[in-house]
Amino acid sequence: MSGKLFVCPTPIGNLEDITLRVLRVLREADLIAAEDTRHTRKLLSHFQIHTPLWSYHQYSHPERKEELLRQLREGRRVALVTDAGTPGLSDPGAELIRSALEEGLSVEVLPGPSAVVTALVASGLDTRRFVFEGFLPREGYRKRLELLRLEDRTIVLFEAPHRLLRTLEELARYLGEERRVAVARELTKVHEEIFRGTLSEAREYFKAHPPRGEITLVLEGAAAQTEAAAEEEVLAEVQRLLAEGKTKRAAVKAAARRCGWTARAVYSLVLKRTTSP
Repeated sequence: MSGKLFVCPTPIGNLEDITLRVLRVLREADLIAAEDTRHTRKLLSHFQIHTPLWSYHQYSHPERKEELLRQLREGRRVALVTDAGTPGLSDPGAELIRSALEEGLSVEVLPGPSAVVTALVASGLDTRRFVFEGFLPREGYRKRLELLRLEDRTIVLFEAPHRLLRTLEELARYLGEERRVAVARELTKVHEEIFRGTLSEAREYFKAHPPRGEITLVLEGAAAQTEAAAEEEVLAEVQRLLAEGKTKRAAVKAAARRCGWTARAVYSLVLKRTTSP
């Protein structure tokens, strides 16, 4: 009887974020496949878990994956963990999960911490549609940026602190300096920081405050930027008509006709802007 691969999210910073279910699975597993056994051993020690640890990372020999699959075929329970967050996102766990599924082996994914979702929700940007790009590739870097320039969904990226400034500069060059961004650093940790502003403002801020720790970038999509530009165009038209002496009601109706909006939508936009702090 085949075993089961348990995909176990671990805290991205705060140890209190681990779930009771993950702790139970880690205790009951026959072995734990970890991206960095030294890092995971600290986590297990904190919760007094003594399950055997196997290393499994991007530099592991292919035989290690095959050995883990053999353990599953022989009925053992294998818990897969990454250094932080949910395995399978920008780490080698994805390959083991895929191979297990292709063989028809049982895979159970547990819910838990994720820097992608945490940063996305904290960004204040549109969460209805988004795309996760992981780390930008070393090869084909600029080609990927050209594609991101046209991406209309909110974009989530990972970046290392020593490459952040260069990445912000390249993003500003391809996506525009006024594209809004949230830079989330050290999420859930004591020194958590979330910078929100434009790419230009982010670049200046991190020039003065060199970043440290894990970083997640959240960028507004092209559609959001286009929508914002359209709003500014409508507001400018309303202001122009008011300056000509029209009443607010007449200016709203005329702006709506000229810009292809409904009068109610224009009025709501004007009201929102005039009541905003």
